[in-house]
Amino acid sequence: MKKRIGRGLGSGLGRTAGRGTKGQKARGKIPISFSGGGLSIYKKLPLRRGLGNPASSVRLKTVNLSKLNVFKKNSVVDLEQLLKVNLISKRDLKRGVKILADDRLNVPLIVKLPVSKKAKVEIEKVGGKVIYA
Repeated sequence: MKKRIGRGLGSGLGRTAGRGTKGQKARGKIPISFSGGGLSIYKKLPLRRGLGNPASSVRLKTVNLSKLNVFKKNSVVDLEQLLKVNLISKRDLKRGVKILADDRLNVPLIVKLPVSKKAKVEIEKVGGKVIYA
């Protein structure tokens, strides 16, 4: 239940309503970041720009097996080939790509990329190979 402040002495939060006596924090509206008039907490922290930590926010681009049906029979699938058929962007080259088995593959291919366990089974079922070291 929410505390009801300023409702008389018997409530335990009457008179000064839990704000102590006198001073800037006892009066009016002050920002949450206020810390007694000294340097605010966010100014003490080191300067970080951008959204989140760039090291941990890098995610692999995922490509489903059905998208690989664009390639011809027994062709080699690597990052350059995916870029050539516009399945990934230049930005994804740095981040990396992983093949997932969310759909069916109809063409046997030689895949030189990281794949999920299910995707590897699907690729080999059609007659393709996964070569990734």
